[in-house]
Amino acid sequence: MSERENIATAAPEQEAQGSAIDEEDRLRPEFVDRVLDAVEAGEDETARKLVQPLHPADVADLIELARRDEREGLVKALAGIISPDVLAELNDYVREDLLDEMEPQQVADIAGQLDTDDAVALIEDLDRDEQQAVLERMEPDDRAAVEEALSFPEESAGRLMQRDLCAVPEHWDVGQVIDYLRSTKDLPDDFWEVFVVSPDHHPVGTCKLSLILRMPRKTLVSEIMQREQTLIPVDMDQEDVALRFQKYALVSAAVTDDSGRLVGMITVDDVVHIISQEAGEDITLLSGAGEGDINEPIRMTVRTRVVWLIINLGATICSASVVGLFQGEIRKYALLAALMPMVSALGGNAGTQTLAVVVRALATNQLTSSNTAWMLFREFRIAIANGIALGVVGGIGTYAALRDPMLSAVFAVALVINSLVAGLVGVLVPLTLDKARIDPAVSSAVFVTTITDVMGFFSFLGLAAIFLTR
Repeated sequence: MSERENIATAAPEQEAQGSAIDEEDRLRPEFVDRVLDAVEAGEDETARKLVQPLHPADVADLIELARRDEREGLVKALAGIISPDVLAELNDYVREDLLDEMEPQQVADIAGQLDTDDAVALIEDLDRDEQQAVLERMEPDDRAAVEEALSFPEESAGRLMQRDLCAVPEHWDVGQVIDYLRSTKDLPDDFWEVFVVSPDHHPVGTCKLSLILRMPRKTLVSEIMQREQTLIPVDMDQEDVALRFQKYALVSAAVTDDSGRLVGMITVDDVVHIISQEAGEDITLLSGAGEGDINEPIRMTVRTRVVWLIINLGATICSASVVGLFQGEIRKYALLAALMPMVSALGGNAGTQTLAVVVRALATNQLTSSNTAWMLFREFRIAIANGIALGVVGGIGTYAALRDPMLSAVFAVALVINSLVAGLVGVLVPLTLDKARIDPAVSSAVFVTTITDVMGFFSFLGLAAIFLTR
């Protein structure tokens, strides 16, 4: 086919894809409706022509955007277009629903076409019996690779790594490496460096492909390789893997087993997914919303959220019990009832701000035992400054509205006290949970909110009992 014919063929596809995607790389609602309407009308060929030019990630988005009762018909209509790469890009819950409709042999065929890490992601959420049925139908080499990966802990480097990589001995020259790359079929589709190994398959260095291609053929690998490299233990948590990639600006890294042997590699495209996933999890966990996935089954979502709502209810009862201690003061000075929620709310907001900063610092290894005291002092100073600012503004505002100087002073001092408490517990609570090996993103918010509510009510009503209602 001539170059002109290639351009002519590609043009309609580019035009179709351009009309499907908006300026923010999202599928246009009208395009999604056109595809779903074509499927509903039985015009499967029309639907396939519309979807054909899309990238696998966009096809996955299309399936996720369809309602649950529309997905089965959509998938059937797009038979032949939904490639293994599309399934690898799908949301976990959506993919699980689709796999439930497939025979084990179909799933095995798809897994065999994927890199090890994507095949593991495809299979790991299946029930044990379904998982075994799929593994039994896979090719022996693929099955062995997946079974080994599944033997590692969830969310570890062993689950994340690709087993396919390029490794050569250091006594080779550049010409041998290039000939090996050209003649060997069992290499990964995408890689950026060649790992150099010792006779017992321990990594001793790495060499970028760009450097290999520029060197004379007779140059020894040992002369151009970089001996210092970042190695990833096979049992390292995926969040720590992402931090290493970020810290050392890695594109790929070798994974080693307990004996130090090279067993796989991790590439930056997988790490980008982890960073996005972990960041999203921390945000939703702080609010007690579980994973926060809109495709999660409603029963699972309700079960997760209601647990934390009940815990919050218990915390609220604790706060209410503090208020109950000052019923007499509130009856004597009714304005206290109007102002005390403000003290509690502002303390809660201040505590949440500090909590978010500390949880992020812990997650990114910015906060360690070596700088804990500095962090505590830093947040103490911030809390004092915020408290004074809130106290001044709150005191002036209260006096302007109520013309009661003593009440305004009590309100201002309570704001300062609760701001200070919020700053301290916002640091101490997540640090304590982290030391106890409890994820601070999951549990901290409830404790911080409860403490700031209790101290807010206690400080404000206690000061009022001393200075206003005696």
